[in-house]
Amino acid sequence: MKTATFAAGCFWGIEEAFRKVEGVSETAVGYLGGTMENPTYRDVCSDTTGHAEVVQVQYDPAQVSYGQLLDLFWKIHDPTTLNRQGPDYGTQYRSAVFYHDDEQKAEAEASKAAMDASGHFRRPIVTEITPTSHFYRAEEYHQQYLVKRGRTSCSI
Repeated sequence: MKTATFAAGCFWGIEEAFRKVEGVSETAVGYLGGTMENPTYRDVCSDTTGHAEVVQVQYDPAQVSYGQLLDLFWKIHDPTTLNRQGPDYGTQYRSAVFYHDDEQKAEAEASKAAMDASGHFRRPIVTEITPTSHFYRAEEYHQQYLVKRGRTSCSI
């Protein structure tokens, strides 16, 4: 099993998208990339901790590749908006790939460059590609939030 970590706005919908991928055995939402130890949702929403809302994905590379996870990542959010996804804004909603090793870094950078060159997006991609740091698991009520509420997306 391998681990991948992505930030793409509100973590509820992002988790649901990755949870449905064949080969993904586990997902968890949490906070990563900031300076505060053991942040809470309230702390992260203050936009003062530096953390992003992320989904951490455990996957079997024999069933799904990191490249396939990156392809999904680009499809499920707008990577051209700085610190914003839909109505949500602040650094906690930034677009980021947190890589776990040099192979993931290289693949994420190549994937970002290819997406930027493809013309798929009208504006340049602003997604950060950053080494992973300490992952703080979000409060339990955030885990599989949409499933617990019988929903399949964040749209209201």
